[in-house]
Amino acid sequence: MTAIATQSRLTLHAETAGDMMVSNPVSIRENASVHEAIVLFTKKGFSAAPVIDTAGRPVGVVSLSDVIIHDRTKMEWGSGAGERFKFEDPAEGEPRSEAQVAEVAATRICELMTPAVFSVSPDTAAAKVIQEMLALKVHRLFVVDTDGVLVGVISALDVLRHLGQ
Repeated sequence: MTAIATQSRLTLHAETAGDMMVSNPVSIRENASVHEAIVLFTKKGFSAAPVIDTAGRPVGVVSLSDVIIHDRTKMEWGSGAGERFKFEDPAEGEPRSEAQVAEVAATRICELMTPAVFSVSPDTAAAKVIQEMLALKVHRLFVVDTDGVLVGVISALDVLRHLGQ
């Protein structure tokens, strides 16, 4: 006897971006330090966050990958600076000087963020949100109000949460 697989269609249970977004998203200020971003990512379990200016408008996005890449390109492994304290790099086993660690920690988010802002309004049709994410090849879109202030974020996972039979 042959089993016939039946396909069920998934339905998007959301009408607008406002239905899918996470409201009041955790964000990071553009003048925050890399250290603050690392603490945020660690405490919240995030891999990325919107970067906002003093008015609350998104100016970019910073990811854990951005931090790691910046760390790797900024450090000069094995230099003789700051001999008092050394920090081991777990990947390389080479010492980092106190000065090198301080330099990376003092770097501002605006220096390493991706300055692209892809946004929609809360009343954007849900299907349009998905089309935009696919066309732009992004994992998240920002939701902004009429003044351009960040009011939400929609991630690919948020879209999946609204799919069902």
